[in-house]
Amino acid sequence: MKKTFETSDGATLAYTDEGSGEVLILLPGWSQSAAMFRHQIAHFARNRRVVALDFRGHGQSPHATHGYRIYRFAGDVQELMRHEQIERADIVGWSMGASVVWAMIDMFGTRHFNRLVFVDEPASVMRQAGMSEQDAVNAGALFDSTTMLAIAEQIIGADGHATRGAFLDSMVTKQIPADLKEWLLAENLRVDPGQVASLFVNHCTIDWSDIFTRIDRPTLIVGGRVSHVDARSQEWIHGQIAGSTLIIFEDNQGGAHFPFLEAPDRFNELLSSFLLSS
Repeated sequence: MKKTFETSDGATLAYTDEGSGEVLILLPGWSQSAAMFRHQIAHFARNRRVVALDFRGHGQSPHATHGYRIYRFAGDVQELMRHEQIERADIVGWSMGASVVWAMIDMFGTRHFNRLVFVDEPASVMRQAGMSEQDAVNAGALFDSTTMLAIAEQIIGADGHATRGAFLDSMVTKQIPADLKEWLLAENLRVDPGQVASLFVNHCTIDWSDIFTRIDRPTLIVGGRVSHVDARSQEWIHGQIAGSTLIIFEDNQGGAHFPFLEAPDRFNELLSSFLLSS
Protein backbone atom coordinates (compact mmCIF):
# COMPACT_ATOMS: atom_id res chain seq x y z
CA MET A 1 0.00 0.00 0.00
CA LYS A 2 1.35 3.41 -0.97
CA LYS A 3 0.83 6.09 1.65
CA THR A 4 1.85 9.71 2.22
CA PHE A 5 2.34 11.91 5.25
CA GLU A 6 3.33 15.53 5.83
CA THR A 7 6.51 16.36 7.74
CA SER A 8 6.79 19.08 10.38
CA ASP A 9 8.31 21.43 7.80
CA GLY A 10 5.57 20.89 5.22
CA ALA A 11 7.08 18.30 2.86
CA THR A 12 4.91 15.43 1.62
CA LEU A 13 6.62 12.04 1.68
CA ALA A 14 5.46 8.85 -0.04
CA TYR A 15 6.18 5.44 1.39
CA THR A 16 5.22 1.81 0.91
CA ASP A 17 3.70 -0.02 3.87
CA GLU A 18 3.11 -3.75 3.33
CA GLY A 19 2.54 -6.78 5.56
CA SER A 20 2.30 -7.06 9.32
CA GLY A 21 4.45 -8.09 12.25
CA GLU A 22 7.94 -6.94 13.17
CA VAL A 23 8.84 -3.80 11.26
CA LEU A 24 11.56 -3.64 8.62
CA ILE A 25 12.35 -0.14 7.31
CA LEU A 26 14.13 0.25 3.95
CA LEU A 27 15.93 3.48 3.05
CA PRO A 28 17.21 4.05 -0.51
CA GLY A 29 20.26 5.92 -1.76
CA TRP A 30 21.00 9.29 -3.29
CA SER A 31 18.62 10.12 -6.17
CA GLN A 32 17.03 6.66 -6.00
CA SER A 33 13.71 5.42 -4.64
CA ALA A 34 11.89 2.85 -2.54
CA ALA A 35 11.11 1.02 -5.79
CA MET A 36 14.73 -0.22 -5.72
CA PHE A 37 13.59 -2.59 -2.95
CA ARG A 38 10.76 -4.20 -4.89
CA HIS A 39 12.19 -7.73 -4.41
CA GLN A 40 12.69 -7.19 -0.67
CA ILE A 41 9.21 -5.71 -0.18
CA ALA A 42 7.58 -8.69 -1.92
CA HIS A 43 9.70 -11.21 -0.01
CA PHE A 44 9.70 -9.84 3.53
CA ALA A 45 6.10 -8.58 3.60
CA ARG A 46 5.02 -12.22 3.75
CA ASN A 47 5.86 -12.32 7.45
CA ARG A 48 6.86 -8.78 8.42
CA ARG A 49 5.65 -5.24 8.11
CA VAL A 50 7.87 -3.56 5.51
CA VAL A 51 8.05 0.23 5.28
CA ALA A 52 10.07 1.70 2.38
CA LEU A 53 10.44 5.48 2.16
CA ASP A 54 10.88 7.81 -0.80
CA PHE A 55 12.93 10.72 0.52
CA ARG A 56 11.59 14.19 -0.25
CA GLY A 57 11.70 14.88 -3.97
CA HIS A 58 12.69 11.26 -4.69
CA GLY A 59 10.61 8.51 -6.27
CA GLN A 60 6.91 9.21 -5.72
CA SER A 61 7.48 11.91 -3.09
CA PRO A 62 6.64 15.28 -4.69
CA HIS A 63 9.22 17.99 -5.11
CA ALA A 64 10.02 19.90 -1.93
CA THR A 65 11.52 23.38 -2.02
CA HIS A 66 13.83 22.81 0.93
CA GLY A 67 15.39 20.27 3.30
CA TYR A 68 17.70 18.30 0.99
CA ARG A 69 20.16 17.50 3.78
CA ILE A 70 21.12 14.24 5.49
CA TYR A 71 20.08 15.38 8.96
CA ARG A 72 16.70 16.64 7.70
CA PHE A 73 16.17 13.26 6.01
CA ALA A 74 17.01 11.59 9.35
CA GLY A 75 14.37 13.77 10.98
CA ASP A 76 11.92 12.74 8.27
CA VAL A 77 12.46 9.05 9.07
CA GLN A 78 12.02 9.74 12.77
CA GLU A 79 8.76 11.60 12.05
CA LEU A 80 7.55 8.76 9.84
CA MET A 81 8.16 6.29 12.66
CA ARG A 82 6.18 8.49 15.05
CA HIS A 83 3.42 8.93 12.47
CA GLU A 84 3.09 5.15 12.08
CA GLN A 85 3.60 4.54 15.82
CA ILE A 86 6.72 2.45 15.20
CA GLU A 87 8.71 2.38 18.42
CA ARG A 88 11.45 -0.02 17.26
CA ALA A 89 12.39 -1.54 13.93
CA ASP A 90 15.02 -3.35 11.97
CA ILE A 91 16.39 -0.95 9.38
CA VAL A 92 18.28 -1.28 6.08
CA GLY A 93 20.15 1.78 4.85
CA TRP A 94 21.57 1.45 1.37
CA SER A 95 24.19 3.91 0.10
CA MET A 96 23.12 7.40 1.26
CA GLY A 97 20.31 5.70 3.18
CA ALA A 98 22.98 4.30 5.50
CA SER A 99 24.20 7.85 6.13
CA VAL A 100 20.65 8.79 7.09
CA VAL A 101 20.65 5.98 9.66
CA TRP A 102 24.04 7.16 10.95
CA ALA A 103 22.61 10.66 11.39
CA MET A 104 19.70 9.17 13.36
CA ILE A 105 22.15 7.31 15.59
CA ASP A 106 24.19 10.49 16.01
CA MET A 107 21.11 12.40 17.21
CA PHE A 108 18.99 9.78 18.96
CA GLY A 109 21.24 6.79 19.66
CA THR A 110 20.21 3.24 18.77
CA ARG A 111 17.17 2.90 21.04
CA HIS A 112 14.71 2.85 18.11
CA PHE A 113 16.48 -0.04 16.34
CA ASN A 114 16.67 -3.80 16.81
CA ARG A 115 19.05 -4.71 13.98
CA LEU A 116 20.97 -2.53 11.55
CA VAL A 117 21.96 -3.27 7.94
CA PHE A 118 24.31 -0.98 6.02
CA VAL A 119 24.68 -1.64 2.31
CA ASP A 120 27.69 -0.28 0.40
CA GLU A 121 28.19 3.17 1.95
CA PRO A 122 31.62 4.61 2.76
CA ALA A 123 32.35 6.35 6.05
CA SER A 124 33.17 9.50 4.09
CA VAL A 125 32.42 9.93 0.39
CA MET A 126 34.85 12.86 0.17
CA ARG A 127 38.42 12.96 1.39
CA GLN A 128 38.47 15.17 4.46
CA ALA A 129 41.15 17.66 5.49
CA GLY A 130 43.98 15.97 7.38
CA MET A 131 43.22 12.46 6.19
CA SER A 132 46.28 10.28 5.62
CA GLU A 133 46.35 7.89 2.67
CA GLN A 134 45.33 5.05 4.98
CA ASP A 135 42.56 7.14 6.51
CA ALA A 136 41.19 7.80 3.02
CA VAL A 137 41.25 4.08 2.18
CA ASN A 138 39.52 3.21 5.46
CA ALA A 139 36.88 5.87 4.91
CA GLY A 140 36.31 4.81 1.31
CA ALA A 141 36.79 8.39 0.12
CA LEU A 142 36.03 8.57 -3.60
CA PHE A 143 37.37 12.03 -4.45
CA ASP A 144 38.51 15.38 -3.08
CA SER A 145 36.45 18.53 -2.61
CA THR A 146 37.41 19.99 -5.99
CA THR A 147 36.16 16.92 -7.83
CA MET A 148 33.01 16.83 -5.70
CA LEU A 149 32.10 20.41 -6.61
CA ALA A 150 32.88 19.76 -10.29
CA ILE A 151 30.48 16.80 -10.29
CA ALA A 152 27.78 18.92 -8.62
CA GLU A 153 28.22 21.59 -11.30
CA GLN A 154 27.93 18.94 -14.00
CA ILE A 155 24.71 17.60 -12.47
CA ILE A 156 23.02 21.00 -12.79
CA GLY A 157 24.64 21.77 -16.15
CA ALA A 158 23.47 21.18 -19.70
CA ASP A 159 24.91 17.66 -19.69
CA GLY A 160 23.43 16.71 -16.31
CA HIS A 161 21.53 13.76 -17.78
CA ALA A 162 24.76 12.28 -19.17
CA THR A 163 26.61 12.95 -15.91
CA ARG A 164 24.03 11.07 -13.90
CA GLY A 165 24.06 8.26 -16.46
CA ALA A 166 27.84 7.94 -16.21
CA PHE A 167 27.60 7.97 -12.42
CA LEU A 168 25.15 5.08 -12.60
CA ASP A 169 27.36 3.16 -15.02
CA SER A 170 30.08 3.11 -12.34
CA MET A 171 27.70 1.52 -9.83
CA VAL A 172 26.54 -1.63 -11.63
CA THR A 173 28.16 -4.82 -12.87
CA LYS A 174 28.85 -5.33 -16.56
CA GLN A 175 26.27 -8.12 -16.55
CA ILE A 176 23.31 -5.94 -15.57
CA PRO A 177 20.41 -6.18 -18.07
CA ALA A 178 20.06 -3.05 -20.20
CA ASP A 179 16.39 -2.57 -19.33
CA LEU A 180 17.14 -2.66 -15.61
CA LYS A 181 19.87 -0.04 -15.98
CA GLU A 182 17.54 2.16 -18.03
CA TRP A 183 14.91 1.92 -15.30
CA LEU A 184 17.48 2.84 -12.63
CA LEU A 185 18.45 5.94 -14.59
CA ALA A 186 14.80 6.93 -15.04
CA GLU A 187 14.31 6.72 -11.26
CA ASN A 188 17.46 8.76 -10.75
CA LEU A 189 16.27 11.49 -13.09
CA ARG A 190 13.02 12.01 -11.17
CA VAL A 191 14.84 14.24 -8.69
CA ASP A 192 15.28 17.96 -9.45
CA PRO A 193 18.89 18.56 -10.62
CA GLY A 194 19.49 21.58 -8.40
CA GLN A 195 18.18 19.89 -5.28
CA VAL A 196 19.91 16.59 -5.92
CA ALA A 197 23.21 18.41 -6.55
CA SER A 198 22.83 20.23 -3.23
CA LEU A 199 22.08 16.93 -1.50
CA PHE A 200 25.10 15.37 -3.20
CA VAL A 201 27.41 18.01 -1.74
CA ASN A 202 25.89 17.70 1.73
CA HIS A 203 26.13 13.92 1.60
CA CYS A 204 29.74 13.91 0.45
CA THR A 205 31.09 16.35 3.03
CA ILE A 206 30.10 14.43 6.18
CA ASP A 207 32.59 12.08 7.80
CA TRP A 208 30.84 9.38 9.86
CA SER A 209 34.00 7.65 11.08
CA ASP A 210 33.35 8.37 14.77
CA ILE A 211 29.83 6.89 14.69
CA PHE A 212 30.64 3.22 14.41
CA THR A 213 32.16 2.48 17.81
CA ARG A 214 28.92 3.81 19.36
CA ILE A 215 26.75 1.22 17.62
CA ASP A 216 25.53 -1.42 20.06
CA ARG A 217 22.98 -3.31 17.97
CA PRO A 218 23.48 -6.42 15.80
CA THR A 219 24.79 -5.07 12.52
CA LEU A 220 25.19 -6.49 9.02
CA ILE A 221 27.47 -4.74 6.54
CA VAL A 222 27.14 -5.59 2.84
CA GLY A 223 29.65 -4.53 0.20
CA GLY A 224 30.49 -5.34 -3.40
CA ARG A 225 33.81 -6.52 -4.78
CA VAL A 226 33.47 -4.43 -7.96
CA SER A 227 31.49 -1.57 -6.46
CA HIS A 228 32.74 2.00 -6.76
CA VAL A 229 32.73 1.85 -2.94
CA ASP A 230 36.02 0.14 -2.06
CA ALA A 231 35.35 -3.13 -0.22
CA ARG A 232 38.22 -2.26 2.12
CA SER A 233 36.09 0.56 3.52
CA GLN A 234 33.37 -1.95 4.37
CA GLU A 235 35.94 -4.13 6.07
CA TRP A 236 37.07 -1.11 8.11
CA ILE A 237 33.51 -0.30 9.21
CA HIS A 238 33.06 -3.95 10.18
CA GLY A 239 36.18 -3.69 12.34
CA GLN A 240 34.77 -0.64 14.13
CA ILE A 241 31.38 -2.14 15.05
CA ALA A 242 31.67 -4.74 17.78
CA GLY A 243 30.13 -8.09 16.84
CA SER A 244 29.14 -6.99 13.33
CA THR A 245 28.84 -9.30 10.32
CA LEU A 246 30.42 -8.51 6.95
CA ILE A 247 29.37 -9.94 3.58
CA ILE A 248 31.07 -8.98 0.32
CA PHE A 249 29.25 -9.90 -2.89
CA GLU A 250 31.65 -10.99 -5.62
CA ASP A 251 31.45 -9.77 -9.22
CA ASN A 252 29.55 -12.85 -10.41
CA GLN A 253 27.15 -12.47 -7.45
CA GLY A 254 25.97 -8.99 -8.36
CA GLY A 255 28.77 -7.46 -6.34
CA ALA A 256 28.47 -3.81 -7.31
CA HIS A 257 26.28 -1.12 -5.71
CA PHE A 258 22.87 -2.79 -6.22
CA PRO A 259 23.19 -6.36 -4.87
CA PHE A 260 19.52 -6.41 -3.80
CA LEU A 261 18.53 -5.79 -7.45
CA GLU A 262 21.26 -7.66 -9.31
CA ALA A 263 21.19 -10.69 -6.98
CA PRO A 264 17.89 -10.41 -5.08
CA ASP A 265 17.52 -14.06 -4.12
CA ARG A 266 20.94 -14.26 -2.46
CA PHE A 267 20.51 -10.85 -0.85
CA ASN A 268 17.12 -11.80 0.56
CA GLU A 269 18.44 -15.11 1.87
CA LEU A 270 21.34 -13.42 3.65
CA LEU A 271 19.18 -10.63 5.02
CA SER A 272 16.55 -13.09 6.23
CA SER A 273 19.19 -15.17 8.01
CA PHE A 274 20.57 -12.07 9.72
CA LEU A 275 17.15 -10.80 10.80
CA LEU A 276 16.31 -14.18 12.32
CA SER A 277 19.63 -14.53 14.14
CA SER A 278 19.70 -14.20 17.92
